[in-house]
Amino acid sequence: MALVSAENRGLRLASRYATLIVVALVFMFPLVFMVVSSLKPDQQLLSDTSSLRAFLPVGDISLDNYYAAFERAPIGRFMLNSMFVTVTTVILSILLCSMAAFSFVFLEWRGRNVLLTVILATLIIPFETIAVPLLLFVSKLPWLGTDGVHWGWLNTYRVQIVPWIVDGLTIFLFVQFFKDLPRELIEAARVEGASWMMIYRRIVMPLSGPVLATAAILKCLKMYNDQYLWPLIVVQDEAHRPVMVGLGYFFQLQIAWGEVMAYLTLISVPVIAFYLIMQRAFISSIASTGVKG
Repeated sequence: MALVSAENRGLRLASRYATLIVVALVFMFPLVFMVVSSLKPDQQLLSDTSSLRAFLPVGDISLDNYYAAFERAPIGRFMLNSMFVTVTTVILSILLCSMAAFSFVFLEWRGRNVLLTVILATLIIPFETIAVPLLLFVSKLPWLGTDGVHWGWLNTYRVQIVPWIVDGLTIFLFVQFFKDLPRELIEAARVEGASWMMIYRRIVMPLSGPVLATAAILKCLKMYNDQYLWPLIVVQDEAHRPVMVGLGYFFQLQIAWGEVMAYLTLISVPVIAFYLIMQRAFISSIASTGVKG
């Protein structure tokens, strides 16, 4: 009986791994197609789409599409812009949203529950409904520079960063995590004379590793992948454009699909690398914060 039970467990384990491998291959097909297609000339790329050759590096394979892509658009500049905007927004978002969540959970003040409800309600508002009012608002805002006061934030990094620093989802994640922290630690620190800022810096944030990882990953992926509509509206010069807006360079005049695939491959590298590095932290942090997909 023990041998039969061991064999059954082995079969179940093998079938489970086989299923996972099949699912992984299904999700890998688009990435494989993208990378393989970026190595082929357009005529061969289009002819291979009717067979499995589309997923195989066969035929006239070269890096010509990558060279042509760099000649058509300043890809390096676009990628640096996207990474700068993403990293800056994530850092500021974690700082401000965690401080806001700290005040909602640990400080007593009138109207905090109502305000938190309003903040969470903003999650159901689509961006398209506020795009035009937000554009009119940022186009009139002043900015103090080294050479004096400037009016309007268009064609700058700050117009791509500041509107997205604070969001309801990040505040919600921190609020839910902070509620589960032991109140005894906070009360003991207050008895010892610690200020609220000291409690935030030395007690609450060092214990918030899981939610920090969750918020950083979700915010980073959103900021990097969603940089299209808003930058397309507020940024007109190449010096500040992100990668998603740069994709439009490859659909002007004659479309070169091999160059499009090469560009998509290049801009996907940071996202894939980030995901592979943070995969374990992402899974553990989601489990720790109780967020279920």
